[in-house]
Amino acid sequence: MVTLLIADDHPLYRDALKGALNMAFDELKILESGDLNTTVQVLESHDIDLLLLDLHMPGSSDLFGLLHIQKTFPDIPIAVVSGTEDAALISKIVGLGAMGFIPKTAGAQDINDAVHAMLEGEVWVPESVRQQIEQVDETFSELAENVASLTPSQYKVLCFMRDGLLNKQIGYNLDIAEATVKAHVTAIFRKLGINNRTQAVLIASELQLEPPPTEKA
Repeated sequence: MVTLLIADDHPLYRDALKGALNMAFDELKILESGDLNTTVQVLESHDIDLLLLDLHMPGSSDLFGLLHIQKTFPDIPIAVVSGTEDAALISKIVGLGAMGFIPKTAGAQDINDAVHAMLEGEVWVPESVRQQIEQVDETFSELAENVASLTPSQYKVLCFMRDGLLNKQIGYNLDIAEATVKAHVTAIFRKLGINNRTQAVLIASELQLEPPPTEKA
C-alpha cells in the first residue's frame, strides 16, 4: 500500500491529481491537506511515502513550505507541484533536496511516471527543463538552511519586511502587537545571522519568497 499526501489548496486540482494517480496504482491511499498547518498535522499522524506539495498554498508561499517541512520531517520524500515552470526555481527546488518537480500542466502519464520514479528514489523533473537544471551554490544552501529555522510566523514577518512594510503595518496585517513584531524581527535577525532589514530583504529576495496574503491571521 502506497500512501501519498496531496497538499494543495485547490480542491479541483486535488481531485484531478487523485484521478490520475488512482489509475496508476492498484493499492493506493491518498490523504489531502489545503494549507501548511494542516499538512504538518497530517505528516505528524500518518506514515507518508511521498508528499506532493503545492508551493503556493496558504502558509507555504514559494520555498518556505518546502524548507519548513524538510526541516521538520527530514525523512519524508517531497515532490513539489506548481504552476510555475521556471528552470531556475526548479533548480533550487531540486538543489534543496526535493525528489522532483511536477508542473500543474503535466498530463496523467507524466504524473504517474514522476510519482513512480520518486517512490523508487529517483529525482524527476519535466523533460523540457532537464538540460537546464543547475546546481545551487553553497551560499544559497546556507541561506535556505537558515530560513528553514524560522517559524511560520517569523516567515510571514520576513516576507512583509521584504515588501517594505514597517513594524506597525506588519502588526496590523497579522493582527498582532507591534511589540510582538519587534520580537519576531529580533529572532529573524539572530537566526539569519544578520543585523538589519536590508540584509533580510536581500535574503528573502534570493529565496524568491513572496509576501503572504494580507488578510488577518
